[in-house]
Amino acid sequence: MHTSVIRSSLVLALCVATSAGAQNWPAFRGPNGSGIAAVALPTVWDGEKSSNILWQTPLPGLGHSSPVVWGDRVFVTLAISSADNPNHNPKDADIEPSNDQSAHEWRVMSLDKRSGVVLWSRTAHKGVPKVKRHVKATQANATPVTDGNVVVVSFGSEGLYAYDFAGTLLWKQDLGILDPGYAGQPELSWGFATSPVIYQGLVILQCDIQKGSFIVAFNLTDGSPAWKTDRDEIPAWSTPVIYRGKTRTELVTSGSNYYRGYDPLTGKELWRLRDGSQVKVPSPVIANDLFYLTGGNPRGREFYVMRPNASGDVSLPLDEESSASVAWRKQKGSPYTPTPIVYDGHLYVANDNGVLTVYDAATGEQRYQNRIGTTNSTFSASPIAAAGRIYFASEDGEVFVVKAGPVYELLATNRMGEPLMATPAASDGMLVIRGQRHLFAVR
Repeated sequence: MHTSVIRSSLVLALCVATSAGAQNWPAFRGPNGSGIAAVALPTVWDGEKSSNILWQTPLPGLGHSSPVVWGDRVFVTLAISSADNPNHNPKDADIEPSNDQSAHEWRVMSLDKRSGVVLWSRTAHKGVPKVKRHVKATQANATPVTDGNVVVVSFGSEGLYAYDFAGTLLWKQDLGILDPGYAGQPELSWGFATSPVIYQGLVILQCDIQKGSFIVAFNLTDGSPAWKTDRDEIPAWSTPVIYRGKTRTELVTSGSNYYRGYDPLTGKELWRLRDGSQVKVPSPVIANDLFYLTGGNPRGREFYVMRPNASGDVSLPLDEESSASVAWRKQKGSPYTPTPIVYDGHLYVANDNGVLTVYDAATGEQRYQNRIGTTNSTFSASPIAAAGRIYFASEDGEVFVVKAGPVYELLATNRMGEPLMATPAASDGMLVIRGQRHLFAVR
């Protein structure tokens, strides 16, 4: 069959699926940060050969922010450097920041999900970056969030912006200098990456920086301040999640000093759990009425699984493995960058080097440990899951598809042809994958 006919058929199938009711992916890691798609996703494709690729659209700048999807719209953010050759290396493990202090343009783009056509592109800010970034990072790391009417994007020190679906700027907020980096060493500026979340008409953003950390909420309609709570925290890059319980709702945050729960409507702290690690990147994961709390430096340190409805300081003594508030903990094995995923009764923890450890999500019993890819494979993106499969996107430009369950089985290795730093999105059986230079739709 001719390529154009195949493409037309795929577009028609996607239109039918969209008209039947689109499955939205509104934030970092999808619905409530779960990383789980509602319907089956593709297993085999090839981005280099355009096999099973519905469309691919060039991106004019860099960004590690994930795409988000609502209905037939895809939203993505990026930063365009005016430097001839921006210093950017996805595989770089150095702790020194990039010296790219050229003028930048911070941009928001909306694309048609069915074709990849750019519907509109808006420049939020122009100028020299107010803070440096890690050489492995970009100036657009935070994932947008949308409620289906408004899309909110964070560019860190360059501001928080809200647009309607037509691309009209509704409001913006200047949050000051947001400069996270290695704690106590302000010269090691690594760039802002925490993504905003939306809850009951509020936009909430966690800002853990060198000095003066805080968490803040604005009204979604007009950007007016709702509440602000100071945090005695050092820099972190984690995105909070919302737990909707039977008796109360909790905003669960990951910090370098403490994991904490807040009332999302008021910002009042409900509980805290001492952790005391630096460089906290993974987000909390909510599943099975439990909070899976991971991350921190040094790599492979301890992690916790906590029950909701706690109160006060519930820090666990060193000689105890559980309590009324802590279901269980592991003394080692925490991921460094990727957020874990809980799917179909198992907890999947992938580290930057591709070592995947799988646990029983309820008890913590280890099921297996296996390396994904080769000894040179590295990972920053977080896994997502659908229809019995887990998807792992690597910095080397490969997406590994692993069968879900207590036994390791690699189903496919799919090459994209460029580095992958952002967590993929999913909608209506389609994968939206952000590479270093393109946005791909796999169908």
